[in-house]
Amino acid sequence: MKALYIASTGMSAQERNVEVISNNIANMRTTGFKRQRAEFQDLLYQQVRRAGSQTSNEGTMLPAGLEIGSGVRTVATPRVMSQGSVVATERELDIAVRGEGLFIVEMPDGSTAYTRDGALERDDQGRLVNSSGYPIQPGITIPEDAVSVSISPDGLVEAYLGSDAAPTQLGQLQLARFVNKAGLASIGDNLFAETAASGEPQISLPDIDGTGDLLQAYLEQSNVNSVTEIADLIAAQRAYEMNARVISGADEMMRSANQMS
Repeated sequence: MKALYIASTGMSAQERNVEVISNNIANMRTTGFKRQRAEFQDLLYQQVRRAGSQTSNEGTMLPAGLEIGSGVRTVATPRVMSQGSVVATERELDIAVRGEGLFIVEMPDGSTAYTRDGALERDDQGRLVNSSGYPIQPGITIPEDAVSVSISPDGLVEAYLGSDAAPTQLGQLQLARFVNKAGLASIGDNLFAETAASGEPQISLPDIDGTGDLLQAYLEQSNVNSVTEIADLIAAQRAYEMNARVISGADEMMRSANQMS
């Protein structure tokens, strides 16, 4: 009986949906995290009677066909790249992006990754790095005798060195934009990687061409909405239960047919 297979695809799809929702909820407090959503597509149809086929010698046609579906599948889990809330941290190396831009990160193997996580640190050489120790690009080094660090909305990094009365420019932060942000690949550690679907990065200074400006001593929070996720979780559970009932109903029908034979 096809109903067993069809309902099993529905249960599998909702199981994947619950996994996506649980990952969103688990990362509610992850800096710069972007929530995902599961998207579904129906499967192939068996054409028992095709719409428009001729029904008589006079040329009359079927106004509607007879199609039997095969179920559902999870086709994608795109990220929703909307802006998360921005909160003050009172820490001078915390930076939030207010716009579409992403920080550029140099990976240990020389490749480039991108992130919305602006919780930056200084390594043992004074370089500006992310929380995993990967340098932010273009590289900026903060001298050991820097008294305070200032980061302007357009990404200019300055610091007062020793007893200097005027600040010294240390470098200029840049941001990357992508034509299709949802096409970025998540590689963990709050990092994204470029893909063929995302397009090539468009590098520019902050506050130019929609990249967004920078807010020093602020961090962008996750864009996960707990109420929305709980509502989606309840809906997924109910859909799973309904598919399970279809399997139980189909089983009862098969049992009745066997008892009659």
